[in-house]
Amino acid sequence: MTLPEFFGCTLIAFGTPFSLFVFTIANDSMRIIILIAAAFFWLLSLLLSSLLWFAIVPLRDVLAFGVVFSVLFQECFRYIIYRILRSTEHALHAVAEDTRITENKHILAYVSGLGFGIISGLFALVNVLADMTGPGTMGLRGGSEMFFVTSAVQVLSIILLHTFWSVIFFNAFDTNNYLHIFYVVGTHLFVSLLTLLNADELYWASLLPNYIVTILTAVLAFKVAGGTSKSFKRFVMCR
Repeated sequence: MTLPEFFGCTLIAFGTPFSLFVFTIANDSMRIIILIAAAFFWLLSLLLSSLLWFAIVPLRDVLAFGVVFSVLFQECFRYIIYRILRSTEHALHAVAEDTRITENKHILAYVSGLGFGIISGLFALVNVLADMTGPGTMGLRGGSEMFFVTSAVQVLSIILLHTFWSVIFFNAFDTNNYLHIFYVVGTHLFVSLLTLLNADELYWASLLPNYIVTILTAVLAFKVAGGTSKSFKRFVMCR
């Protein structure tokens, strides 16, 4: 049962992001470069938060401390990549195969957000997936059998949220909408701190609010990107 569980949880977590990559990014070399660059910036945020955690010895055992500063570093680097992309738009327009990537500013936000999300999900789940391959176990250290599925579902949520957050975040700085900036940082902190409940096997207490935030953020990102009820109906009806 270990391999079916491994592949099942892998597809739960990365099936949708992989589909997004294949259908919206893989056919454009410039989008691939931006996605990889965004993933690299996320890794830099992880490096800095790790250095801070290592430097402040008394707080190493306080998980909430590490989570808060990790989120703040991630948002700082989200802003850095925003500034870089906005300052290089003319150069991107000159070399891009598909000029929509610069004409529609939300595409840059979407691609960089997906890059943030995918690398974040990989680091969050790779060790869990490694333990999932065997020897056969229904939970880590005698824990609940829901641990693996919960981890996969939460990783899917955080990947999608990073994508939505970047769309909202980039547009917020373009329009000086500070309320949306606070929303992105606040919900990122909230969702990240919710994962601490998993240590006590309070999976539903973390998953339910997590996905409520995901749905609300998806709706907000849709509106920010110019979506309307009419355009959504046309999309559903394939018109």
